[in-house]
Amino acid sequence: MPWTRILSGTVAIAIALGLLTLGGWYFTCGLGIMVYLGLEEYFQLVRLKGMMPAARTTLVVSQLLLIVANLNPSLTDAILPVTAILICAWLQFKPKPSSIADIAASILGLFYTGYLPSYWVRLRSLGSAASSNLPLGGFWPDRWLPFNQLPPGLALLLLAFLCIWAADIGAYFMGRWWGRTKLTQVSPKKTVEGAISGLLGSMTVATIGAFSLAWPYPLLTGLGLGLIIGGCSLLGDLTESMMKRDAGVKDSGQIIPGHGGILDRTDSYIFTAPMMYYFVTLLLPLLR
Repeated sequence: MPWTRILSGTVAIAIALGLLTLGGWYFTCGLGIMVYLGLEEYFQLVRLKGMMPAARTTLVVSQLLLIVANLNPSLTDAILPVTAILICAWLQFKPKPSSIADIAASILGLFYTGYLPSYWVRLRSLGSAASSNLPLGGFWPDRWLPFNQLPPGLALLLLAFLCIWAADIGAYFMGRWWGRTKLTQVSPKKTVEGAISGLLGSMTVATIGAFSLAWPYPLLTGLGLGLIIGGCSLLGDLTESMMKRDAGVKDSGQIIPGHGGILDRTDSYIFTAPMMYYFVTLLLPLLR
């Protein structure tokens, strides 16, 4: 099993980095597949609680959110209420009357597994039009260094991913070796020591990235971004753990050998995307 876990994890990371680098429709389509599979796992958890959400409609409109995010990112926020209304409308015409829980589960699925991931598409799209050198809006670099010469969207996504990985690795090893104080009942294996180590790891990587990208007040912005990403990564992990615990399952699925389901591997990324996007599009311009 350890070798299966290592092999499947290596393949998954290679595919993710390849799509992330390509950007454009390549990244959007790859993310669309993950959103579809993640929503299927989410609805499986929901059904275990006796709810009957508008699964098919939510699956379709979640893909619509990603498409719009790639075509015109500024319209994505306008699409969200429209798609939510479509879901509510569909639930009214089901043969079996829907409940408040059915509506809530459907809208949460749209928000959690459709709308929030769309921010990765928006983030990758920053500066992509000017740097595209492949069909379908794709890009492949001639060289990877210096880091600040990469397209803005690609550099920001790589920085966000590195922060998340640093947080996960720091929390895992510190929690395993020196973790003594339980963090929360939602996930008994997580410790305060591990959480602090994860935050420090994320803040270290983000600070290095802030200096590399020549951000204003790089020490301050780097530490702030690292704290935000590390905290959102942990919160995303705990949120998915809470849903699994409530549904009475260990993993959200078994699609990745040795790792569980899509949600098990991507929970740390869901809350991170919008925070990273607004940090670089709203806060950094103000500091400049």
